[in-house]
Amino acid sequence: MDLVLAMDLRHGAVVHGKQGNRKGYRPLDWGQSPSAEPIRFVSELRPKYLYIADLDRIEGTGSHDDAIRACARLVVCCYVDRGTRTPNEHLEGDHIVNVIGTETCGDDLSRYHSGFLSIDVKRGKVIPSGRTPVDVLIEADRLGFEGCIILNLGAVGTQDGIDTATLRPMRAAFSKKLLYGGGVATIDDLHRLAGEGFDGAIIATAVHHGVIPLELVQEGCLC
Repeated sequence: MDLVLAMDLRHGAVVHGKQGNRKGYRPLDWGQSPSAEPIRFVSELRPKYLYIADLDRIEGTGSHDDAIRACARLVVCCYVDRGTRTPNEHLEGDHIVNVIGTETCGDDLSRYHSGFLSIDVKRGKVIPSGRTPVDVLIEADRLGFEGCIILNLGAVGTQDGIDTATLRPMRAAFSKKLLYGGGVATIDDLHRLAGEGFDGAIIATAVHHGVIPLELVQEGCLC
């Protein structure tokens, strides 16, 4: 199973996300990197796989495109959610996989023919539609997405762990590559995801607290 390091960008810095309360996000200057400057952050941590959320562009207040391209060149694969609202907004660049988030992409998923769909979840429901994650996964499985991400926004940054009862139905609903992020707290959580057949885990807070070793994201896999 792939291990993907998450990195949220806001106002030119890497910030620590928690429970989707973006106004409270602060620069991540206490973690494994001595700097919250994006390119230095990635250079110091040296992950194999990276997930970037450009919070400014998701909220329509700015963009980190140049920094994202530079960071993506430092890794094997970089998943990028920059608040896509139409199919022609994909970011081109080396090693970039575009992520289309349900938070911003609109109701008609059939408009999108590539990239990964991020199924953004709060309190068990997909935002903003209120559908169940399984329902959206079933629909996405018939469309042109290369894979999906289950992103439990309400658990981001909390280290609360994962609701294991939800994993099997979600995995059964989607036949392509499936990643999980939000609340992954321990090595045991990683093994649970792998045991249910997930292809990757997106992690951050547990790495910065040293609960999940940085070496694992540098290797890029739970082997």
